Amino acid sequence: TARVSLQRNAANLSAATARNNSWWSGVEMGPPDAILGVTEAFKKDSNPKKMNLGVGAYRDDNGQPFVLPSVRKAEQLIMDRDLNKEYAPIGGEGDFCKESAKLAFGDDSSVVKDGLNVTIQGISGTGSLRVGAAFLNKWFPGSKMVYLPKPSWGNHTPIMKHSGLDVGAYRYYDAATCGLDFAGAMEDISKIPEGSIIMLHACAHNPTGVDPTPEQWKEMSAVIKKKGLL
Repeated sequence: TARVSLQRNAANLSAATARNNSWWSGVEMGPPDAILGVTEAFKKDSNPKKMNLGVGAYRDDNGQPFVLPSVRKAEQLIMDRDLNKEYAPIGGEGDFCKESAKLAFGDDSSVVKDGLNVTIQGISGTGSLRVGAAFLNKWFPGSKMVYLPKPSWGNHTPIMKHSGLDVGAYRYYDAATCGLDFAGAMEDISKIPEGSIIMLHACAHNPTGVDPTPEQWKEMSAVIKKKGLL
């Protein structure tokens, strides 16, 4: 037993020495993700009545992911087409991009009809933000400061900073009412320097779930347009 223990200690020491002498010895451990930490705590909790509210996903009565019937139907439609898995163009699938633009701007929007938009396909929201931020850092002629709502999703700030952009903020969530601090948001947005970049959560604000009303969106849009914000 002692011999086995010595062998294990020697192996651990050898592995630690190899790591310290490797090219990657200076790599720092990233900060823990607060949301995923909730999930880890959920897994360790033995309470039979526990609920996992860490990730915004539908769950069934057994706590398992619930896949919406509409998603199942969409998956089946894709399978029925028997696609050949051909490589997509560098900008993504053209039809997907076109339909996404129509969803964002409206079927009858002049932006789409007159070809005033350029749409590329990204890897979900995070990947799209990373590509967009890198593009803005290289090509946007205005301020390289992007203003995020307070709070915003945890990875938004590092995505922007890793892309070379600076990060500012505007008031958004009112903890006292669990609602939108509309007056604070309007005041802060009106003070953002002209020609800056602003990030808006179009719907289902992450992580608060608080959205402006249609009328509030119109007021915010008017101020953003007046300030010439992207």
